[in-house]
Amino acid sequence: MTNGPNESAASVDTGHRHMTSRQMAWFRFSRNPAALVGATIVLSVVFAAVFAPWIAPSPQSAGSYVDFLQRHKPPSAAAWLGTDNVGRDIFTRVIFGYRVSLLLVVGVLGFSVPFGVTLGLLAGYFEGWVEFAIMRFTDVMLAVPPLAMALAITAVLSPSLVNAMIAITMLWWTWHTRLIFRIVKAQMNEDYVEAAKIAGASHVHILFRELLPNCVSAISVKISLDAGFVILFGATLSFLGLGVHPPTPDLGTMVSTGAEYLPQFWWEALMPGLAILYAILGFNLLGDGLRDMMDVEV
Repeated sequence: MTNGPNESAASVDTGHRHMTSRQMAWFRFSRNPAALVGATIVLSVVFAAVFAPWIAPSPQSAGSYVDFLQRHKPPSAAAWLGTDNVGRDIFTRVIFGYRVSLLLVVGVLGFSVPFGVTLGLLAGYFEGWVEFAIMRFTDVMLAVPPLAMALAITAVLSPSLVNAMIAITMLWWTWHTRLIFRIVKAQMNEDYVEAAKIAGASHVHILFRELLPNCVSAISVKISLDAGFVILFGATLSFLGLGVHPPTPDLGTMVSTGAEYLPQFWWEALMPGLAILYAILGFNLLGDGLRDMMDVEV
């Protein structure tokens, strides 16, 4: 005898109730088409960056390569995204440009996240003058326009990938400090914190073994969303001439150089611009999917 629709719905609901929290989170993520698209985009960008020397159709175009006979060629089967003003393959340079973008993401978030999270934990846990000093300093840094600070730092230190990382990192930690501070303040009156204090646990234990694990979900979502903004910020610095030095492939520099030949050779600026949009879209969709999966606010 075939089950009716009510019985089928009941069986599915019963199955959901027997899922662990991790399985339920993955179920929500896998049922989110935008999140899956974002994950696919991010994986493709990472794959392209890691395996660039092997999958690029013209690896020599990533360096000091010149072929004036092929300059300003429109997109075709021979050059999928066309060639630039000195005959280099734009598709190859986009792939290698993703390497620079991801290195920037790793460098900036690799420092700003631990630093900002630690300050947020300390401010939320100790309160008093510690909270006042950390959060007022954070507020002061937040009041500084990020682009203005980055332009000032890179102008003084000279344009390079490392200096671009330093410029972006100088202010990026503030958002993580504010986020973790808010979470810790909300957790301070929870039973597990009180139990740890009564048991005589040290401050370090409570901070990093009790409170920090409850912040991991929010940190993960924030990192995914931040990655796209770091790529955009780095491309902005490069577009203004304060990023990576040529001939190293960089998406922002490629857009800036290609803009000089608009509108006739439109692909030289449009294609790298679309590559930036592609990466940012992927990280944003992935971040939104992780936020829905972990049910957190950032």
